[in-house]
Amino acid sequence: MYHNPVLLQKSIEGLGIRPDGIYVDATFGGGGHARAVIQHLGPNGHLVAFDQDPEAEANKPDDERLIFVNQNFRYLKNFLRLYDMMPVDGILADLGVSSHQFDEAERGFSTRFDGPLDMRMGKHQMLTAADVVNTYSEEELNRIFRLYGEIKNSRCMARLICEKRKEKSFETTFGLEAAVEKCIPPTRKNKMLAMLFQAIRIEVNQELEVLKSFLEQTVDVLKPGGRLVVISYHSLEDRLVKNFIKTGNFEGKIQKDFFGNDLVDFKPVVNKAIVPDEEEIAQNSRARSAKLRIAEKIGE
Repeated sequence: MYHNPVLLQKSIEGLGIRPDGIYVDATFGGGGHARAVIQHLGPNGHLVAFDQDPEAEANKPDDERLIFVNQNFRYLKNFLRLYDMMPVDGILADLGVSSHQFDEAERGFSTRFDGPLDMRMGKHQMLTAADVVNTYSEEELNRIFRLYGEIKNSRCMARLICEKRKEKSFETTFGLEAAVEKCIPPTRKNKMLAMLFQAIRIEVNQELEVLKSFLEQTVDVLKPGGRLVVISYHSLEDRLVKNFIKTGNFEGKIQKDFFGNDLVDFKPVVNKAIVPDEEEIAQNSRARSAKLRIAEKIGE
């Protein structure tokens, strides 16, 4: 296991695990959350774990109650059907990039190391970060920097990238960082580079579209009373999760049926997002931006 699971105790409590239940870990990663779920299961319980990164399988515990699926969690429903594991009692998703992926320079996720512009969470994917920065138009780059990185001077970054790549294609993370340096105040360098890398990573992995698809599928695969537990790390993800739980859609507007009843599938177990305490943040810096939301599927 190569990471400290974020908000471990709160997320396990949020699942309300039954010993004979069926649970899903949608983002297996280092396996920290999965191991904790298994510890609460009896001999007849099951956990189905998803991770598209082939390296994650090395962290799989040897336990017959675990089914490991080396696929993106956008295929949640398909594989639960395949393994005859529907409906389930609870789903846990710890979104974002694992600590291991950040710490491997050759994956290209981190601003701290010089590595190839890759950023693919699943190595079978075609689109890379290099493809994005070398082939997208200035308008397209401006759009993803603004929407996915929430960068105010996104146009400046997009323009500099397009100018620099005329001389030579971008190949490395440090090469990209050097290209946009003029747009970044020295005091905000680390923050703005992180926002830039986030924007490119979201585009490469289609993270928000995948999250939307996953959330919509949870309605079909969870039992009534089943729990949905999601940990997010930036406002774009958290907004989608919050809106979906509260309103049943991603716009945050409650729809009503003919009789005026709210058309919602979940009710929040806690109204506000749960955040890590200072002690956890001190022990695990990755937890700093984490927000945990817990919901229960409505039904008898």
